[in-house]
Amino acid sequence: DEREQTLNQILSEMDGFAPSESVIVLAATNRPDVLDPALLRPGRFDRHITVGRPTQKGRLEMFKVHTRDVPLDNDVDLQRMAAVSIGLTGADIRNLVNEAALWAARNNKNRVGSADFDYARDKVLMGAKREEVLSDEEKRKTAYHEAGHTLAAWFLEGAQRVHKVTIIPRGRALGVTQIVPTEDRVSASENELQDQLVVLLAGRSAEKMIFDEMTVGAENDLERATDIARRMVTHWGMSPKLGPVSYKTSDEDPFLGREMHQQRKFSEHTQELIDGEVARVLHAASLRANELLNERRQELEEVTTALLQREELSETDIEELIGVSVHGPASERTTEAPKDGSPVPAAKSMLSTSAATNKSTTASTNDGSTQSAS
Repeated sequence: DEREQTLNQILSEMDGFAPSESVIVLAATNRPDVLDPALLRPGRFDRHITVGRPTQKGRLEMFKVHTRDVPLDNDVDLQRMAAVSIGLTGADIRNLVNEAALWAARNNKNRVGSADFDYARDKVLMGAKREEVLSDEEKRKTAYHEAGHTLAAWFLEGAQRVHKVTIIPRGRALGVTQIVPTEDRVSASENELQDQLVVLLAGRSAEKMIFDEMTVGAENDLERATDIARRMVTHWGMSPKLGPVSYKTSDEDPFLGREMHQQRKFSEHTQELIDGEVARVLHAASLRANELLNERRQELEEVTTALLQREELSETDIEELIGVSVHGPASERTTEAPKDGSPVPAAKSMLSTSAATNKSTTASTNDGSTQSAS
């Protein structure tokens, strides 16, 4: 077929009968796992360089590069910006700086200040604000939903720190709980994953507890929670019933689409066991979310009331309402690079949770964000 013809032509050009001297062939891909083995044999693409997301040190250098020609106010701390932008790529950082400069220009400023960068960061991570008037009932449900996410992240040690929560519609979301890791990481323990599931399901639990019904706002939360739970069971051996076995499906032909060509190498019975274990993990997380919110009912009401009044709360605002989180005071959020100057493995994404818009049946995805969250 056309794909094989293209592959053969590439191989022929790389190591045919008339090789070209002093020619280095470079290629890039986001899916090295689906490349034809013939491409990776010695003499072809045999040197592999992994380019991950930048570390805090790398992000700081990128901010310096992209702000060289931007007049900055004295209150701009690029070190802090690098620390709170875990998961952003170079393109994201360039976009953030451009958005900050545009926002400052629209407000007739001669210099770009810290507030402009905060505005741009929110726009890049959470989407642009929507000029949309929500009904009081929609606002109330969204506030409880986001307060549920916030409390779970606030009181569970395995979750990440809450940076900001808002019920201002952004992108395709009615509300967003922005959760930002305090450090670059590439790994997570089983307990941390279980706590992340509780955070994802806590918005739905809050709706059920207060209104005795659930909205479609939890659609994206459920998608992401199910993905984490399934990976726990099939990829990471975190199911006592199935044991330390990998049950990954293979994508041997990604050009046909994952849904059309996912192949499993296990029986129907095993698939039923996997589905049962995924449901068990999610059900346990949902019960924990219910218990936590019942225990923290007063804090839930306080955060919800404040959201309805102010529409947006920072970590410091939440701390003033319900006390210090299990992750420590807001003032302790790290803004320093590693003292030895060594790079730290970069996290894959920002962890950010949001309630999908109730006015669309399409999932509100947040890629940038974390984000493993809602």
